[in-house]
Amino acid sequence: MCGIAGYLGPRNAVRTVFEQLKLLEYRGYDSAGIAYLQDGDIRIVKRAGKLSELGKAVEEEMPEASLAIAHSRWATHGGPTDENAHPHYDQFQQVAIIHNGIIENYQALKEQMIAEGHTFRSQTDTEVVAHLVGKYYRGDLAQAVRDALKEVEGAYAIGVVCDQEPDVLVAARCGSPLIVGLGEGENFIASDVPAILNHTRRIIY
Repeated sequence: MCGIAGYLGPRNAVRTVFEQLKLLEYRGYDSAGIAYLQDGDIRIVKRAGKLSELGKAVEEEMPEASLAIAHSRWATHGGPTDENAHPHYDQFQQVAIIHNGIIENYQALKEQMIAEGHTFRSQTDTEVVAHLVGKYYRGDLAQAVRDALKEVEGAYAIGVVCDQEPDVLVAARCGSPLIVGLGEGENFIASDVPAILNHTRRIIY
C-alpha cells in the first residue's frame, strides 16, 4: 500500500508534499521520494528507508517550486532501493511519475520498449508507465497519459508531471485509491483524505 501526494500552487510545493507524506505514514513504506519542477527541469530526490532520510535530503537545500509529486513505497516489483524508489523518469527525463498499484503486463511492455531502444534504471513496473507516457508525449501531457494507459493492464493510481508543462499536474486511477483536493488557486492529489484535510475540504473522490 503506497502513499501518493501532489501539489500545484503558490506554496512551497516540496515542503507541502513532504508534509502530505508524513500524514500518509500509516500506509507503510520502505522508501520515499519527491519530484519537483525547478528552472525548467524535473529534479528527483529519493531514498530507501525511513521518511526521515528523505527529509534530511530535502531539508539540506529546501528548493522553491510550485509543482511537486511525492511517494512512499512498499516494494512489490523491485526491492527497496534508492533506484526503485519513486518517482521515476521517462527515457528523456522530461516526465516523472508516481504510482500505487500493480501493472500486470509491465514485463511485456518493458521488453517491447527495450527493443525500441529504451534504457531502464529500475526494476519497477512504474518506470514502464513513465516511459510509455514519454513515448506518447507530443506537447499534451493529459493526452499522453490517456494514450499510455490504453496499453496498461492492472490497477493504478498515478500522478504525472512534465518539464514542458510547469502548470499541469495530471492524475488518473483505476482500482487504486486517489483523491483530488481543490483549493483557492491550488490543487492537491493524495491517496487518502488526511493528506489534504489541512488545506481544503473540497474533495473529489
